[in-house]
Amino acid sequence: MSGPTAASGGASPGQHSLAFRVMRLTRPSMHADEAVLRLRPNDLFVGEDLISDNNPHVPSNLLDLASSDSSFPEGGEFDFRKRLFIDNPTDAMGLSGFLLLPQAFGAIYLGETFCSYISINNSSSYEARDVIIKAEIQAEKQRFLLLDTSKSPVESIRAGGRYDFIVEHDVKELGAHTLVCTALYNDGDSTERKYLPQFFKFVVANPISVRTKVRNFKVGDSSLLFKKNLIDNTFLEACIENHTKSNLYLDQVEFEPAPQWTATRLEADEHASLKNSKTRDLLKRPVFIRANGGICNYLYLLRLHESGETKDDADTVLGKFQITWRTNLGEPGRLQTRNIHNNLPPKKDIDLQVVTVPSKVILEQPFSVHLRLTNQTERTVGPFEVYIISGVSSNDRSVMLNGLQKLVLPLVEGSDSINFDLNMVATQVGVQRISGITVHAVQEKKVYDPLQDIEIFVDAE
Repeated sequence: MSGPTAASGGASPGQHSLAFRVMRLTRPSMHADEAVLRLRPNDLFVGEDLISDNNPHVPSNLLDLASSDSSFPEGGEFDFRKRLFIDNPTDAMGLSGFLLLPQAFGAIYLGETFCSYISINNSSSYEARDVIIKAEIQAEKQRFLLLDTSKSPVESIRAGGRYDFIVEHDVKELGAHTLVCTALYNDGDSTERKYLPQFFKFVVANPISVRTKVRNFKVGDSSLLFKKNLIDNTFLEACIENHTKSNLYLDQVEFEPAPQWTATRLEADEHASLKNSKTRDLLKRPVFIRANGGICNYLYLLRLHESGETKDDADTVLGKFQITWRTNLGEPGRLQTRNIHNNLPPKKDIDLQVVTVPSKVILEQPFSVHLRLTNQTERTVGPFEVYIISGVSSNDRSVMLNGLQKLVLPLVEGSDSINFDLNMVATQVGVQRISGITVHAVQEKKVYDPLQDIEIFVDAE
């Protein structure tokens, strides 16, 4: 429970009998003992001077208590010199065993539960009667009512007395927040109702950030894949970073996919001792993230349901994350991310893909590259011309077409594909690139983007 109150405003306390005091209820922290000489319980009863003076009035039980201390040598003189030595490994941590109450209002993070102890004090010599108390939190977009005693007002608050209550609020919005406390009451002999507003401001920060990256890969049966026009595998990478000043322990990081997707988390192989552990599912260890920038990474494999949906029919929404965590002393937090979208590349009318390439090519001997041209529309397209653009790269002459410099392809029906071979020859040994394979639509007079470079190995024999 923090002692100092938050920044407040409103009417001057001299004009009102009542005044609000707000203290935040939060868990204490471990007190680190920075002193070189550590305090021990015996020091509260037996001091160095008391023992060294050989005082005859010292009870024997106190001497026995002092002798049990490691700092009291046998047959020697009691002093604090041995306090400099580390008798136990825990002494090096500097933790005295005491808990420290927060000395300030502290940082408030998104996903936490804001809990506050509010006291309305009557500092006047008059009794306050029929007190209606309201407490609400105002955020940038909305407000939340925490307490309202309009239906059952507080009958009276005597002079010098107080009325206490506790409010809680799940913080779900970033930015500036204001805790507004108001009181409507009568005091003294006056029949006029007095209105007391007070404001306590605080800022909600983001405890963690979730950075995501989506990658799409085409795998599996190519003919089926192109026909259905589906992206078979979608990988979602997520990086969770801790922005708080304390360590976080992730209890749960769960990705909730959209209805048309299924998600599988990809993890490294576990140790054999963990796989055979009987308590593996019962006692799940939380994921530790260090304070001030610690990170944790997750990888998911997403696949569309086999319901006949195509890439155009499926929504680009992949899903969202549900994350729960605890701080050092178990204070909980919960955060839900926004929907994560799959930024698909723009759809092309045709798709040119490499089917097979020879694993080894002999210098100056013809070889074939097997390609597939797929019509990704519902209409018939073509005819096409396939050729190599000259001067695409510095290695454009290391691999060239053998024979006809343009290959003519017939019409291709909607959602269908056609296979063809390009006859080529290599003029240089080593790892070479086939660059600039381009498709030209004859009727539409449209030139499509060149195929990505293909690497081959050319041997002299």
